Amino acid sequence: MNINGKRTALVIGSGGIKCAAAIGMWEVLRNEIEVDSIIGCSGGSVYGALIAQGADIEYMMEGSKAIWTSEIMEGYTTNLRAARNGSMKFDERSGLVDDQYLNMALENVASDLTFDQTKIPLKLVATDLADGEKVILSEGRVKDAVRASLAIPMIFPPWEVDGRLLIDGGVSDPLPVDVAIQDGADIIIAMGFTLSYRNRLRSMAAVQEQMNSIYMNNILKATYAFYNLAHHAEIFLIMPEFEQNLSLFDVDRIPEIIEKGAEATREVLPHIKRLLSEMAS
Repeated sequence: MNINGKRTALVIGSGGIKCAAAIGMWEVLRNEIEVDSIIGCSGGSVYGALIAQGADIEYMMEGSKAIWTSEIMEGYTTNLRAARNGSMKFDERSGLVDDQYLNMALENVASDLTFDQTKIPLKLVATDLADGEKVILSEGRVKDAVRASLAIPMIFPPWEVDGRLLIDGGVSDPLPVDVAIQDGADIIIAMGFTLSYRNRLRSMAAVQEQMNSIYMNNILKATYAFYNLAHHAEIFLIMPEFEQNLSLFDVDRIPEIIEKGAEATREVLPHIKRLLSEMAS
């Protein structure tokens, strides 16, 4: 329990490989701030799960290299071509990627861990494919919840949990601070990420990617602004900045990503500690 019974929640939003910055954030926070709960979404669900179970920094780094590699996109080009020419049947359970490699990589993240076995209470966010509802997962196998929260629409097949087909949590809420609010957190430390914009738009796919970045970034900014103004809890936003665009598979840049997360956290940490000090007085 934190000072004067105040509860602190850690929220890690969607952002693909950028979410590895959460390793740097945790490296800075773990000996400074007591965290009472963790909420993860999309790529952030990977690091929320790792932190919640007490994984060390080195293990999280190695796990990142196993997940954010081009191997997880196996079959994409072939299946995309087949989907376009009609030779591939596509339905609500389909994806353009064979998710076998991703599923194996997630064994290193959670294996058979269940939510009631984590050292820090954990909740992960996904989205119901049928109606778009945000789904908060906090029971059963953590690996299933992470896999569901990572299911990028059209790319990875949806993942079934308790009879519901679930997809990427970032579709419904890329930075789910509201989950921490609902849990009664007094202090919320939220790490969020914006999607990069393209410099050149020379194909339909490029335009589609640009539009996706635009609406996802606007959802992130609007959601954060609303909850920052509309409730009593203190929200500390940590948003690492990257000089160059990152691809999903820039595993060689993971050390840089981690350091950016640490740098951004160090900038915010004095303000968090000041608030905690005020609460104690």
